[in-house]
Amino acid sequence: MKSPPKTVQDLLEALTGVKTVCIVGHIRPDGDCIGSQVGLAVALENAGKTVTVWNDDGCPDKLRILDPDRRVKKPQSGQRFDAVIATDCASFERLGKCAEHTKDRQVFINIDHHASNTRYADINWISPREPSTGELVYELCGWAGWKITKPIANCLFAAVSTDTGSFQYSTTTPETLEVASKLVSAGAELGVLCEEIYQSYPITRVRLLRHVYSKFRLAHDNRTAYFWLKKADYSRAGADSEESEGLIDHIRAIEGVVVAIMFEELELGTTRISIRSKSDAVNVGEIAGLFGGGGHKAAAGARIKASAVAAQRRVLAAVKRVLAGKSVK
Repeated sequence: MKSPPKTVQDLLEALTGVKTVCIVGHIRPDGDCIGSQVGLAVALENAGKTVTVWNDDGCPDKLRILDPDRRVKKPQSGQRFDAVIATDCASFERLGKCAEHTKDRQVFINIDHHASNTRYADINWISPREPSTGELVYELCGWAGWKITKPIANCLFAAVSTDTGSFQYSTTTPETLEVASKLVSAGAELGVLCEEIYQSYPITRVRLLRHVYSKFRLAHDNRTAYFWLKKADYSRAGADSEESEGLIDHIRAIEGVVVAIMFEELELGTTRISIRSKSDAVNVGEIAGLFGGGGHKAAAGARIKASAVAAQRRVLAAVKRVLAGKSVK
């Protein structure tokens, strides 16, 4: 195995004398976030550390298979940690309440693969080349000499798989496929994970999907597809907001569509956007950056403080400029 970069050497050295660790992740966690959080937690526990795992939104039911021992909990005040590790979180603000409840610490470590990461910790290992944080955690385990056990393999395989769109996104590298293979060899239950994460949904999510198919719109000569999810839509479906994960991929898959957008009403005057691109010529991470967000070339998001009408108009205008080959700004 290649030698670790200097940042990773510093990271491992910082963890050497540490006893208590808190692993935190971004709000509205996805498979890469929960998988890297729990996978790293198990590895550190096996290395003799006392580990706490916090996420502002807890663990989504869809990803509970990755956390059978229910390690992931919501943050609590009044606790002190030797080290705090943020995984898969591009900015300090996206840690939510975890940020304010982990101030009493010795060292703060940031492990992430987003190019938009703001490097907010004491030690920042940011590697955009890898399409998932799960892949980084896998590499870290190798450099640290931590054995990949079956529970770790399950978590990291799910992390790698979900953030590459089941290895369909152009960000997937030969090394990514090699890591996935090694995780399966280490015990990752491919069939069980795929059944639970990709092939089993509650009826409430199906109702949301029906809404998407009946309400989506096309723009820019059918090169942009978008839909809205408002609080009333969740209520009618009897669904939670976490069940919207992956809905955007259904309109992204439409032939001829280059950019897909999900607009989600969070509260009055605040809209969450998720954007996906199928073209290397359209960097949606840059588009999201216009609105204070970020992400990757093919997948990004942001929160916009504006009315629903204004948010939609501004985002569609930015996408139109990029599709026309103009600067995003």
